[in-house]
Amino acid sequence: MHPTSVSSPQDHEDSGIDLRKLLGALLDYKWPILGVTLLFFLGGTLYGMFATPIHRTSALVQIEKKSGTVPGLEMGDFTQASSARTEIELIRSRSVIGQAVDNLHLDVQATPLRFPLIGDYLARRHRGQDLAEPLLGLEEYAWGGEKIDVFRFEVEPRWIGKAFLLTAGDNGTFTLEESEGKPLLQGRVGEALDRNGIRLQIRELQARPGTRFSLRKASRLSTIRTYRGALQLTELGTDTGLITVAMEHPDPQHASRVVDEISRLFVRQNVERMSAEADGSLEFLRTQLPEVRRELDKAEGALNDYRKQHGSVDIGMETGTVLSQAVELETRISELRMQQAELDRRFTREHPAYKTLLMQIQGLTRRQNEIARRVQGLPETQQELLRLSRDVQVSTAIYTQLLNKAQELDLVRAGTVGNVRIVDQAVIDGGPVAPNKSLIQVGATLAGALLAIGLVLLRKLLNPGLETPEAIEQLGLPVYAAVPFSGRQAHIKPKRRQMAGDPAASPLLALSHPNDPAVEALRSLRTSLHFIMLGAQDNRLVISGPGPQAGKSFVCANLAAVVAQAGKRVLLIDVDMRKGHLHRLLGMPADMGLADLLAGRCELADVIHPTPLPGLFLLPRGQLPPNPSELLMRPQLTAALEQASASHDLVILDTPPLLAVTDAAIVGRQAATTLIVTRYGTSSAREIEMTVRRFAQSGIEIKGAIFNGLEKRAAIYGYGHAAYHHYEYKSDNA
Repeated sequence: MHPTSVSSPQDHEDSGIDLRKLLGALLDYKWPILGVTLLFFLGGTLYGMFATPIHRTSALVQIEKKSGTVPGLEMGDFTQASSARTEIELIRSRSVIGQAVDNLHLDVQATPLRFPLIGDYLARRHRGQDLAEPLLGLEEYAWGGEKIDVFRFEVEPRWIGKAFLLTAGDNGTFTLEESEGKPLLQGRVGEALDRNGIRLQIRELQARPGTRFSLRKASRLSTIRTYRGALQLTELGTDTGLITVAMEHPDPQHASRVVDEISRLFVRQNVERMSAEADGSLEFLRTQLPEVRRELDKAEGALNDYRKQHGSVDIGMETGTVLSQAVELETRISELRMQQAELDRRFTREHPAYKTLLMQIQGLTRRQNEIARRVQGLPETQQELLRLSRDVQVSTAIYTQLLNKAQELDLVRAGTVGNVRIVDQAVIDGGPVAPNKSLIQVGATLAGALLAIGLVLLRKLLNPGLETPEAIEQLGLPVYAAVPFSGRQAHIKPKRRQMAGDPAASPLLALSHPNDPAVEALRSLRTSLHFIMLGAQDNRLVISGPGPQAGKSFVCANLAAVVAQAGKRVLLIDVDMRKGHLHRLLGMPADMGLADLLAGRCELADVIHPTPLPGLFLLPRGQLPPNPSELLMRPQLTAALEQASASHDLVILDTPPLLAVTDAAIVGRQAATTLIVTRYGTSSAREIEMTVRRFAQSGIEIKGAIFNGLEKRAAIYGYGHAAYHHYEYKSDNA
């Protein structure tokens, strides 16, 4: 019966994700998962231990509400107070941080060279003002207590960003070298050096002679960007005007200096900005005063001339009332015109404050026009007298007002304090804020566990190897034996050469461990073979497989042994003339074998060797031929097999894997019974189908399969099919 095409077991498995199977796979690999998880936990712990601690320092700055304009030139509520967000961006500006970089020489980076990985950790553990003793005599590294203070370090543009090597010498001397080792400067602490395009002055150097430091001049712009990114500016609450200026850095004292300097520069620039605003307003008033004075003189002159021409003319009660209202309106309009001129200097005409001011001027102008119409009803003499008197009073009021405000601005400019002040100086916020050792340990542990679980599941999903005999039977192949994996077989491999007639030392599992479950499974196969070969035309059994590493030779040798132990004469033929190694399993030489027989260099009786096990004979592969397939097609093979079948109860032929070479198909035509060996978790359904199809194309019927290397996995026992378990049943005296 030729196997028919049936649905692949993967078709069933691909219909959905079997959670129990995945859980079983995790249980099978629990120790590797735990190992990887523990490894990540230890890695996280070591990282938290050796990582450089980061400290946080913070200062508090208050932004007071800013008046509409400078004192002395009030403009009501036309302008808005600056928001905290605006002040925060001002603190981040290049002008503030750049000045701090210049003042503190932040673009000069001088750090001692520590021993890799653990140098920083050891230096942090050093206490006291003295220098730490070097470990292992490595005096070129800094082990703790070293200090360097660079007062000046300027280089040519081509050396910006380049690291130099500064080596401490005796009695405050030092040497500056390029990274390649070329000396550039030699000097002493406190000495100003200017050679080779480098200007250097070291203010303090505390280090053991030979200790090395890295010295680098960074670009000003990149340094500004670095500190701008490191600066943390947040407003406390909403509209409180309180801004926290903070920075995280491994050196808390350095961070405090930077935060204090930035806060101080921000306050100073705020004062300068306010003073500049007062200067602008004062300058504007000073340009207006002469013109207003000329207008006042002109109005007084015109009034005096009119009185001289017309004598003393009194202003009536009605005219006096109109004059008071006109002067008030004109004075107010003049003030608003001056504010308009100030706003022209600061805002566009689309600004809400500017539009509001224009609306006020328009309203006062309308009232002014109404008064003008009332004036037209007065006598002509009263009209002219009212106009001249109004001009004088208005000009006098405006001039007096401007003069007073100019004097006020003079005082304001001298006493400008700004609307920003430092509430709290920079302080260190407790202990280190990073790294969070507990969080790192938990994160690393979870990452390790997830990674290990992911790899196991990925391997499980991508591995097409079948893991149950039932999966093979779904392909139409009966499974006659499920041979469990034998750890003893793997253990006795190194002892192959120790075989010297002692069965316990034999590399053949059936001899060294006859009670092993794998041997018991082969005994079951021996029983099944009895019934399989009852109606067969000959007593030859071909054993092949889809691919290498399936365990064909192991199955052939041990099956031959258990059959021989049953009192049968068994001939084991190693047909694999490419990589056959049955002779090693049985401790036999391979000099004369099948290849020599087929080549006609010897007779059958010369290449059949008895083994230490009575009834078991071996025909080894012989010398490796260049054309094994061609040798197998010679008629000598048929003649030899006929002769061997006649003199033995069972002839087992171990052939190479069919999907690799065609030898098994050639030999399969010489035997009535053919079995294939599949490997647990290795042989895929597609490989088995292709093997069966190849044999069928050669006219060979596969009787069944032997499932080798079955492992006790939770993924199998948790699977929904019948469990495959091998019981061990020993004799009482075993």
